[in-house]
Amino acid sequence: MKNSLPPWLRTSLAAVAAPVFACALGLVGLGAWTTHGYAGSPPRVAVEGGYVFLKFGATPETAAFFTITNTGGSADRLLSVSSPRTAVPPELSRHRTTDSRAAYRQPAASATIPAGKGLTMDPHGVNVTVRPDTDWREGEGIPFTLRFERGEPVTVLATVVRPGRNTT
Repeated sequence: MKNSLPPWLRTSLAAVAAPVFACALGLVGLGAWTTHGYAGSPPRVAVEGGYVFLKFGATPETAAFFTITNTGGSADRLLSVSSPRTAVPPELSRHRTTDSRAAYRQPAASATIPAGKGLTMDPHGVNVTVRPDTDWREGEGIPFTLRFERGEPVTVLATVVRPGRNTT
């Protein structure tokens, strides 16, 4: 059977088919996203599990850690952390290792809090470097305020613990 469409029309239809298919696929994906309640859903951030290591020896700095959850439909970013109980402003940082396996901290401008997930800070990843204003005592609660790109600031108490102590 001979094709009844003129060649110019077959070429035009072939050129239009790919973009139409891509749009249809995108609409199906957006429909699924909306069906699950995520379309336009803002981040919903909560902070818990705050702890800060007791200073060790003559080292002036220590680290604080928080568990941040985001039950919203879009990601947020932790931009800064502050505390009235530190000698200098706390700083977001990441644990890094050199090729010779020496550890060091690298300042971080922000930390991503993924949608539907979160971020659990630990000594081997993202944490907050702090310089206590006085000698903190084990068990003491230190206030910290975490500021996010889209969400409201959250103030929590971080409990002072000895390094190496199980904090979970």
